[in-house]
Amino acid sequence: MYLDSEKKREIFAKYGKSNTDTGSSEGQIALFSYRISHLTGHLRSNKKDYSTERSLKMLVGKRRRLLDYLKDRDIERYRTIIRELGIRK
Repeated sequence: MYLDSEKKREIFAKYGKSNTDTGSSEGQIALFSYRISHLTGHLRSNKKDYSTERSLKMLVGKRRRLLDYLKDRDIERYRTIIRELGIRK
């Protein structure tokens, strides 16, 4: 599988508070971004995979809601995660 537990720990260690901090907004946004980039690559080669397309749209929506939440709560954390991941609104 493309996303094993070691890769998740690495993402959470880099963007979260620790490698076991799976609940932080930054860690979840980073994980969603990794999954979005993987699914985007898959859809480039499999254009008619509509179930993956739906999953991708749902992931983008989840990430957008988390980013909106973070923007309302703490604008500096929002700006930091946007800059680190290279996401634009």
